[in-house]
Amino acid sequence: MPEPSGRRVLVVGSLNADLTVRTRRLPGPGETVTGSDLVVSPGGKSSNQAAAAALLGADVALLGRVGRDGNGELLVASLAGTGVDATYVERLDEVATGTALIAVDDAGENSIIVSPGANGHLSAEDVEQARGFFSAAAVLCLCLEVSLSAVRAAARAATAAGVRVILNPSPFQDVGAELLELVDVLVVNEHELRDLVGPRTVGDGDEPDWEQIVRSLAGHGPDHLVVTLGAKGAVALDLSAGHPAQVHQAPAPRVTAVDTTGCGDAFLGALSHRLAAGDDIAAAARFAAQVGAFAATRPGAQASYPTPGELDRFRSMAEHGGAVR
Repeated sequence: MPEPSGRRVLVVGSLNADLTVRTRRLPGPGETVTGSDLVVSPGGKSSNQAAAAALLGADVALLGRVGRDGNGELLVASLAGTGVDATYVERLDEVATGTALIAVDDAGENSIIVSPGANGHLSAEDVEQARGFFSAAAVLCLCLEVSLSAVRAAARAATAAGVRVILNPSPFQDVGAELLELVDVLVVNEHELRDLVGPRTVGDGDEPDWEQIVRSLAGHGPDHLVVTLGAKGAVALDLSAGHPAQVHQAPAPRVTAVDTTGCGDAFLGALSHRLAAGDDIAAAARFAAQVGAFAATRPGAQASYPTPGELDRFRSMAEHGGAVR
């Protein structure tokens, strides 16, 4: 396990047990298909992000909730194995740990249904009473697999403590002006970007209208917008620099995808790690795009995330051209 580097990365949010079945193709409505044996593994967007950052060498702490059941034990033990401080992960009686039902096809694409379980019991009051959690940290990473009130409370506490706030509004919902004002870095995929600013703002071409996107979001809170583009990598935009828009490309190495489950979380964890270590947004996004691509080459979520040594070997192979398998 690498020694932690940089100031602490905080994550507030979800922990899920991933129940995964592989199948030749994803079923259509009303259709039954045959799959592989069921695999149970640690997941949840926030838990994934924390694990990805810790495996890369970040000092990470996670605040969340699990049930007092086998899946909860699995998740807490897995976090400890990656080096995440799970002191603020509370086990709850009479409620199941959150679960994600995942189907993965031969192309590595997935379909996911999440049952919140204990994640739905993390309240704003729980966050506000987590004394000491937000001190001496660099960044806070948030998503929307817990209640919006808990997310807002975490963003308020982080801002008051001088901690930079990173928000991935996924699963997407309208987060409101109050939360956006507290966000420093907003991270979305292409679908979330359209939901956020509307299809007319994004444009109809292969390349989104970045200038128009910057104009629509400038002044609403975030200093930076990062858009993940799947196999194409990501783009980082400075929302405070005025015009013309500053567009930083972060291409991803070409890989043969095995399973894209958790790749976005790998990106978020890596981005948080490098921002905490002092990188600017462009360098952090380039690093995160490489980590996200690496994660697509292995099955599962947390099981697919690299250590620094594994990432270095992956980069070396990518530099020699061709798709990395």
